[in-house]
Amino acid sequence: MTTLFAFLGAIVLLVAFHEYGHYLVARLCGVKVLRFSIGFGKVLLSKKFEDSDTEWSISAIPLGGYVKMLDEREGEVKPEELSRAFNRQPVLKRMAIVIAGPLANLLLAILFYWGLFIYGVPGLKPIIGTIIPSSPAAVAQLQTGQTIVSVNDIATPSWQEVRWVLLDNILQGGTAVLQIRTTQGDVVQRLLEINSLTAADLDSDYVRKLGMQPYQPVVRPVIGEVVKGAVAERAGLQADDQILSVNGEPITDWEQWVTIVRHHPGKLLQLKIKREGHNIALDLVPDSVTENGEEIGRIGAAPRIVQQDFDALMTDVRYPPMGALRQALRKTWETSIVSLKMMGRMIAGQVSLKNLSGPITIADYAGQSAQMGFGAYLSFLALISISLGVLNLLPIPLLDGGHLLYYMAEMVKGSPVSEKLWDAGQKVGIALLLSLMSLALFNDLSRLILH
Repeated sequence: MTTLFAFLGAIVLLVAFHEYGHYLVARLCGVKVLRFSIGFGKVLLSKKFEDSDTEWSISAIPLGGYVKMLDEREGEVKPEELSRAFNRQPVLKRMAIVIAGPLANLLLAILFYWGLFIYGVPGLKPIIGTIIPSSPAAVAQLQTGQTIVSVNDIATPSWQEVRWVLLDNILQGGTAVLQIRTTQGDVVQRLLEINSLTAADLDSDYVRKLGMQPYQPVVRPVIGEVVKGAVAERAGLQADDQILSVNGEPITDWEQWVTIVRHHPGKLLQLKIKREGHNIALDLVPDSVTENGEEIGRIGAAPRIVQQDFDALMTDVRYPPMGALRQALRKTWETSIVSLKMMGRMIAGQVSLKNLSGPITIADYAGQSAQMGFGAYLSFLALISISLGVLNLLPIPLLDGGHLLYYMAEMVKGSPVSEKLWDAGQKVGIALLLSLMSLALFNDLSRLILH
């Protein structure tokens, strides 16, 4: 239910703001608005207020919305109202009305980010963990425990910012200049080669592909919790048991223990554990499960976590109001540009179309972010609002960007685009959008099946 309400709340808010942008500018331009609808299809609820021309509606399919304006192309218009018809407006007014929706979404994202940066965005400190040998990070002489201060002069107070700035640089190609604070407190410069990454690398954890990952405290191989009825419980493992060795191999941390379990699905593991000061021998056979097409072992046990060690790695990224506004503008602009670059690479075949997500994945992320807290949900809303704004600006007939394309052509040729060309473009736009929606839904279902 959390996922459902979080998803519907996001859709209603973002669509309402988008359509209100169209509505507000249409009214300012003197255009009569007949209906403002959240959702498509059959009207379920509607209300027309006194002294208002507009019918406010909620329709059956809650995956969008529309603003219906007075227009001679959609019905007869009384002679006394011709001046209020959309199609009778100067081309610049029509362009302003069309572009107002996407711009409203971008403005909403700025407001969300502004509030977040004032309130504080929780994040993981950009401390480098394990470095993979012979990787670009190793070649750049990065070391475990160092902190990434900035990438190409853009401050990176959290790993989220590091990932985002690196993604932007990867899409451009070349070298990333990192300012690094060493464990001794000195600030040094390192050059990270990122042009070795391929399009396929962007489909996975590209930061790990560069040879680094966030630092994590060493987690001792001590059982914190066992899943009822799972392999661990059936074998006799209990909370606070310390794993000393597996098949004679000493175990020094939890990650080593997890790696052994994952690599031994359906195979006998002989354990030596310490319980209340006594050494005990146990045997267990990990269950075999499929994860991302790979067969791995699983036993149903979690480690005992020293929460203070992990809390020390967290940070709150916050700014004073004017600084927060600058950061919100920068974040919205950079996110928009990166989104366009990713779309361009998808079209060019340089990035897999598997990155395209549909309503199921969006709903899943909405639910996850809502459960993580208000700040995470607000960040999710900002990202989706930017995506909605950028998507609608694409020059695809049927979208706002397609209408802008027609009006720009009208400005160049001095007369409106012919009805025949307009109708043909609408058909092409419908076909393109249906194809994109089908592909996105297929990707959603594929992710569900694989997981």
